[in-house]
Amino acid sequence: MSPNLVALLYLVAGVLFIMALRGLSSPESSRRGNLMGMLGMALAIVTTLAIARPSGNTWMLIIAGVVVGGGIGATIARRIPMTAMPQLVAAFHSLVGMAAVFVAAAALNAPAAFSLGTPGTIKLASLIEMSLGTAIGAITFTGSVVAFTKLQGLVSGAPVVFPMQHPLNALLGLTLVGLIVWFSGSESHVAFWAITFLAFLIGVLIIIPIGGADMPVVISMLNSYSGWAAAGIGFTLNNTALIITGALVGSSGAILSYIMCKGMNRSFFNVILGGFGGETAGPAAGAAEQRPVKQGSADDAGFILKNASRVIVVPGYGMAVAQAQHALREMSDELKKAGVEISYAIHPVAGRMPGHMNVLLAEANVPYDEVFELEDINNAFPQADVAYVIGANDVTNPAAKEDPQSPIYGMPVLEVWKAGTVMFVKRSLSSGYAGIDNSLFYRDNTMMLFGDAKKMTEEIVKAL
Repeated sequence: MSPNLVALLYLVAGVLFIMALRGLSSPESSRRGNLMGMLGMALAIVTTLAIARPSGNTWMLIIAGVVVGGGIGATIARRIPMTAMPQLVAAFHSLVGMAAVFVAAAALNAPAAFSLGTPGTIKLASLIEMSLGTAIGAITFTGSVVAFTKLQGLVSGAPVVFPMQHPLNALLGLTLVGLIVWFSGSESHVAFWAITFLAFLIGVLIIIPIGGADMPVVISMLNSYSGWAAAGIGFTLNNTALIITGALVGSSGAILSYIMCKGMNRSFFNVILGGFGGETAGPAAGAAEQRPVKQGSADDAGFILKNASRVIVVPGYGMAVAQAQHALREMSDELKKAGVEISYAIHPVAGRMPGHMNVLLAEANVPYDEVFELEDINNAFPQADVAYVIGANDVTNPAAKEDPQSPIYGMPVLEVWKAGTVMFVKRSLSSGYAGIDNSLFYRDNTMMLFGDAKKMTEEIVKAL
């Protein structure tokens, strides 16, 4: 295959990846975007294999890898519930990071196979690219594994703060830079593996102190890291498609991280350098149980909802855990029959990954034109008769607007308390993932509907 044809095919693949990202920016075009991405990846793989022209035994390994990997991926895709999508994304990020480490190790041990020369003659630029790709990939791997364990509930989602945390991380970061300089100047295998294992450690240490409330930022950040790791290895392999793909993933993940941080009124470094609300988690949650609230039943809720003119639904992680999106759609359909106008309000950090709520609502076939982002619907709450909050705790907390001492003060939130009546579906008065009490529970216009989100919504449907 001629170099010009290879360049053209890689360019087409790159264009398809860009079109995929464009399609994924909207639920209406996301299916087309996924198809574009799949087509681009298939084209890139076929082109790469045509260049490599592997031998018979190598072909067998490649086919075996595609069959086994594809089979595992297809099985996971068919079985994974939408509620577990955040931890699935974290797990996949870890695999991308480890792949970068494996490729760099293979290139170092067999440079001739990667057109990098012979041992001891690898160019300085390739050594720098290799070391950076390895470091970012190793950090991505262990960081994603820790994020997965938190999201899956295998370990606590609370921040884990240890003595001298920031100085230690800074020291390890400087040491990593020193090792990269050593490796780039010496091509030392000892330096390479020191970089790898130190980066593994750093990945654990920078994610463990981050609380569950910051997980949407962590997921998008690790997404960005995996892209830059792939791009670094793309330079090592001189593979244009890998460079383009990695740069697209890295830059889009970085932009998404910025959007998430803006949605929380926090800087990226503020998220990375510590836990969210860790100091207040215990006392706030304990105090919450002692204060009186106005409690209602499904029948009460059904009567108020049916007599409303406009209802704004605010979904959160509680809806995801209970898998209540289909019951919510059924409730909305019943209200529409009664002439009630329905809208859905989505906070950018609701759930455990960017777009988590949008995915769940799309699964329940909620019309796209009824779903609005925070900045588009916040002004509508004063005109709403009811705000139906189903598991969205931290992103509806008035403390973000009213309490300068609160850890979330200044964070943009959905101002549901401005609606005529707030119905809050929750199992208890416990704090959210940010670890702080929600004063919305105790407002005069708030009705607490205690119970499982799915069961409570189904009971309201019966009442309607």
